[in-house]
Amino acid sequence: MPEASDEQFMLATLPPSRRQTRLALGVVAVLVVAFAATAPFANTPLRPVYAFVPALETAILINGLITSALLFAQFVVVRRWAILVLASGYLFAALIVIPHALTFPGLFAPTGLLGAGLQSTVWLYMFWHAASPLVVLVYALFKDADRGTIGKSRFQPGTAVGWSVTVVTALVGGMTWVVTAGESFLPRMFLDYSHVNHTPALIFSGVMVSLESAALVLLWIRRRSILDLWLMVACCAWLLEVSMAAVLIDSRFDLGWYTGRLYGFIATLFVLLVLLSETTALYARLVRSVMRQQSDREARQTAADAMSASIAHEIKQPLTAIVANAEATVHLLTNLKIESADLDEARTALNDIVEDGHRAAELIANVRAMFKKDIHRRTWFSVNDVVRETLAMVDVDLQMQGISVATELREGLPHLLVDRGQMQQVFLNLIVNALEAMRSVADRVRLLRITSHVDPESSGILVTVEDSGTGIAKQSKDRIFETFFSTKSTGTGLGLTICRSIIESHGGNIQVSSNNPHGTIFLVSLPLMA
Repeated sequence: MPEASDEQFMLATLPPSRRQTRLALGVVAVLVVAFAATAPFANTPLRPVYAFVPALETAILINGLITSALLFAQFVVVRRWAILVLASGYLFAALIVIPHALTFPGLFAPTGLLGAGLQSTVWLYMFWHAASPLVVLVYALFKDADRGTIGKSRFQPGTAVGWSVTVVTALVGGMTWVVTAGESFLPRMFLDYSHVNHTPALIFSGVMVSLESAALVLLWIRRRSILDLWLMVACCAWLLEVSMAAVLIDSRFDLGWYTGRLYGFIATLFVLLVLLSETTALYARLVRSVMRQQSDREARQTAADAMSASIAHEIKQPLTAIVANAEATVHLLTNLKIESADLDEARTALNDIVEDGHRAAELIANVRAMFKKDIHRRTWFSVNDVVRETLAMVDVDLQMQGISVATELREGLPHLLVDRGQMQQVFLNLIVNALEAMRSVADRVRLLRITSHVDPESSGILVTVEDSGTGIAKQSKDRIFETFFSTKSTGTGLGLTICRSIIESHGGNIQVSSNNPHGTIFLVSLPLMA
């Protein structure tokens, strides 16, 4: 079962952004305005276009099948029964379109195929439009209550999906048989093949409107995710469809009848479009995550480089002292010109110390060379492009923490000969540190600001990374780049050391200062000859 942190990246659990909320409200507003403009003319008779029915319902069928497939895929990952019910509902709505079109009078046969009668098509429509909000209602009731229960059941997700498809297919077949074989026992919704019998139609339309209203209200109260948001849009479209196509019209092929069918198509279309767009966005985030993992691997290699450099520096000093002292002692013994067995043995031992010291120094140099970055990996890049790529890697983190980003990247900056992976690692480390510094901020705007321009003092390129976080204490600022020094309880003290090592290997420097009134500024300076 996915961890809670993983579920934040799933469509069924990912919260909607403000832009998505505004878009959904805009769609509903357009639908309501169109309804209000059309309603006074709902009973206007239009020319019967029988090709309209199979064309529209084929589109609804395709939309429903793709939507249910995407929701089944979400269920396999998230493993919540509510998602399985919702996917099954969309599959039902897609499959019941087939007998609805086949039994439509005058389309394939004067009274419809499958032995249909006067009431068959309209009752399939009723079942269709009562089941859809009922499924959404069940989803809204149990979407927060069944987390993780599928993992404790004896069914595997694939088995559950298979049974759902089987049950839904059998249910559609059973309903089709009921409304065709038992058509004479059903309440009369139509007086003839064109005109509506208003009394029973209003009663059953009221049931559908009640279910759709209940689903909409419950979703509004318990809304959590992008999926919840656009299901509310679908409920609004269903309400308008039933009101237009089943309440306001007198006969088929009136203006309201055509308009209502279009609302039904829109109800499936928007949910499908959002599922596809968000799935694409999640895929893009996956790609960025892979890129970030590659940067992490390079960071570990760079950390090994920095650590090996630190170890080499610390060990070579005493080795150098040992070798120097041994050589001096050999020199003194040689100048004494005393030939004795004891002195010869001492001289031999000291020579061995010298040789071992040189051999140890050579071994350390070899280990250091194993981790050292190759300068031939450097290519010409724009620093602005590297900054944008790094921001794309942490896009999800920025959204989840509600951090605003302001960039002032000077266009036309000259390209630099740099190691792109190392530069990404530098800016990724600085940006992640800024996010962590702003995590506890609640009384002001969380702002990450990144600028780039030509440094007038060094004639190089200066990149600044600013945050509005808690800042760095004055006593820690002077040691912030020291190896193994960290202001975080879980920090290793290597991140900023590695950043400094990378920047200095490119001929630049990195500095830190306080951001007024809150936060920290890191200044990365790179020479044009880097």
